[in-house]
Amino acid sequence: QVVLVESGGGLVQAGGSLTLSCTGNERIFDNYAMGWFRQAPGKEREGVACIDWSSYRTYYSDSVKGRFTVSRDNRKRNLVLQMDSLKAEDTAMYHCAARESPSCSGSWNFDAWGLGTQVTVSS
Repeated sequence: QVVLVESGGGLVQAGGSLTLSCTGNERIFDNYAMGWFRQAPGKEREGVACIDWSSYRTYYSDSVKGRFTVSRDNRKRNLVLQMDSLKAEDTAMYHCAARESPSCSGSWNFDAWGLGTQVTVSS
């Protein structure tokens, strides 16, 4: 069973920064690519960042490229999304996700998600 738990969401002013974290089962960090998705009310879920198991490659959606940074520490079982220069349109529920492959392969097809942490950006 894949278990993913996010933390770090909150309320921040536009232009500010926020750091999200995710932890999970050991086998996720031993084998799987991981990523972050977000979903705003009334909108479809959007993939925003993906990182290979080895951290060799990262991928970002155009909407966050240059502002968000994804990283992982497999030994500590920790996935991080550093969000800078936040905008009101970044407001959403953010979900950590795992893909049953060591590589992102440029795909947003993932297999498991956490329950999410809310990020609200005030303008």
